[in-house]
Amino acid sequence: MIVGVNKIIIQVDDQDRALQFWTERVGFEVVRDATMGDERWIEVRPPGHETIFVLSPRDYPPPEVREGIPNVSYFFEADDLMATYEQLRGRGVPFVQEPVEYPWGWWSMFVDDEGNRFALTPRC
Repeated sequence: MIVGVNKIIIQVDDQDRALQFWTERVGFEVVRDATMGDERWIEVRPPGHETIFVLSPRDYPPPEVREGIPNVSYFFEADDLMATYEQLRGRGVPFVQEPVEYPWGWWSMFVDDEGNRFALTPRC
């Protein structure tokens, strides 16, 4: 039986740039930053949480943007969507969709420096 999610891969072009984005701008903590032969393994996570995000070299292009469709691979939850949006925006995290309410609920979307898109929603 599956009981949870342990690690999620985020494909990046520049691991150093991605590490800086996720730690300095988003506020995640480094779990592991190690080399294994010619490769580098970087793990980050939100403070106080167990799910780990692996910043892995990209092996395929990011998906194309489709107007009006929340086509993202990852949805992050926030206790207070508006406060988290303002906090991240104040740290320089670029939002391509400010918080907006749709019939199915509130959401917003930000991008990392690698072109990946992420939803930010209120905690369910």
